[in-house]
Amino acid sequence: MPQTLPRGVMLNAYPDSIGATFADTVKMLKRTEFKDTFSLFYILPTFFHSDLDRGFSVIDYDINEELVQPEDLAALDELGIQMKLDLVLNHLSVRSPQFVDLMRHGADSEYADFFIDWDEFWKDHGVVCDDGHVVPDKECLDKQFMRKPELPIMKLRFPNGQIKTYWNTFYKKVEFEEIDVSELEAIEGIDVNRARELQHKICIVLEENGMLSAEDLAEFSGNNERIQQKLLNVVCKKRDFLGQMDLNARSEKVWDFYADTLKKLAGYGARIIRLDAFAYLHKQPCEANFFNRPGTWDYLEQVRQLADQYGLIVFPEIHAEYGAGIHEEIAAKGYPIYDFFFPGLVIHALEHSDNRALLRWIADIRSKGLQTINMLGCHDGIPILDLRGKEIDGETYSGLLDDASIDTIVDLILQRGGLTKELYDADGNKIDYYQVNATFFSALGEDEQKLRLARAIQMFMPGLPEVWYLDLFAGTNDYAAAKRGHTASHKEINRTTFRIADIEHGLTQTVVLDQLELIRLRNTSPAFDGDMEIIDTEPYQLHIVWRNCDDVLALKADLRNHHFGIFAIEGDDEKPLLTFAREN
Repeated sequence: MPQTLPRGVMLNAYPDSIGATFADTVKMLKRTEFKDTFSLFYILPTFFHSDLDRGFSVIDYDINEELVQPEDLAALDELGIQMKLDLVLNHLSVRSPQFVDLMRHGADSEYADFFIDWDEFWKDHGVVCDDGHVVPDKECLDKQFMRKPELPIMKLRFPNGQIKTYWNTFYKKVEFEEIDVSELEAIEGIDVNRARELQHKICIVLEENGMLSAEDLAEFSGNNERIQQKLLNVVCKKRDFLGQMDLNARSEKVWDFYADTLKKLAGYGARIIRLDAFAYLHKQPCEANFFNRPGTWDYLEQVRQLADQYGLIVFPEIHAEYGAGIHEEIAAKGYPIYDFFFPGLVIHALEHSDNRALLRWIADIRSKGLQTINMLGCHDGIPILDLRGKEIDGETYSGLLDDASIDTIVDLILQRGGLTKELYDADGNKIDYYQVNATFFSALGEDEQKLRLARAIQMFMPGLPEVWYLDLFAGTNDYAAAKRGHTASHKEINRTTFRIADIEHGLTQTVVLDQLELIRLRNTSPAFDGDMEIIDTEPYQLHIVWRNCDDVLALKADLRNHHFGIFAIEGDDEKPLLTFAREN
């Protein structure tokens, strides 16, 4: 049974994107400028306790009361705004209660099988390397979809001295405090000169590799196992680490956790649950670790059944090439999908005065009955991989744009200050651009008229429009944030935190107020509950009509100069509601 998305327009932001806490965002939404603009709010997961990846390394799903208070959620409900929240299916933080218990009690922990023991998983399909972990056989490794150029692992030392390796698909961060010479001198058999030499060498290795290998330990200890163990103890005491540890979905404990979490999210008032990183959850030796079939479908159905108990719409989030057809598979199972194709298609249409690729995608949505959530910008980058074709079993399936057109978009955004995120094969070779990190406004060359038209096109698209707060305020690339060096800092280029003064100033800007008018129209007009019609035009034009009985609205745009208007149609009469042209 297909799940039906609610109507309206959705705002998207972190709890502290505006002001200091979520209360400041709620105050903004109470302003007259925002009346009737938004019906939903996608609040990003710093809503919960987290420690890495700007919220997506969840410690637990309790409300982070440093940023969000229960009264803020009650106020949001009073405004008639429903919530979308995240459930990160694939992983939890190493600081989660489950992983802390595992580290404390080892094999005796009630969560001993909650996370994926890498070596246990691959023991029959690989060989142990010199560093002590299993390297999967090549035919297995070649099927793995990597998010980083090295194996997706994190090694951990338990209190009893045992070292174990866990599956870590996404981010990790390992830091070491400086080792004092006296700590090395205290090891029997190491004099002061040797201690100084070792301190220097260990520091270099840790800085370059983030860990000591078995070969390093053997060299530094002179193959003396007792000294080797003592060195390891000293180094481990200086180690601090963060990471997103993959969950073992074969464990009943994990499914109990999902059930408890969905109940908790429903209790906060959530209506839609975005299933982050779901396609990595099902893992099977010597099979793909990304969207493994049929296992992924089985897991999704289990999550959906749990969510149905609380009236929640579950919404799988995935990036994959258009040519792979995965978005259609998900939609055919009755799930809404993220329209990651839309941002690149809008840029292409506006930069090349050409509606054809965009109209092809709209025709897909309509003819195949796809339920979509679309956006221009978001907390991640502007998707690139999604637009491409795909070769499957020797047959090539085309993308929404050809590779040359996609590369032109990438080059243009990079020229305008964007940053790139790349993908790797199992050997660590770069295989494609995944996304480009930039604000959508900067990707458009910081052209206000293009931004207005992009927003108008979004408001006339089928599906549920989602609006990134930074785009609404015509935010530009934040290079200072991108250079601060945090994990995934390239993404911070599009995550500027606005002060209250920034909001006050923004609401005096025409480009902001114009977008709010367009959003209000989409959020309130009955026309968008009706049928959509595409009027035949030249490629440099765009003419979209929404009709619901007597409520009829039309968007007419010129993609060459980016002039456009929105009209109410009554019989043969057209009444201009909003018109936007470039200033001379």
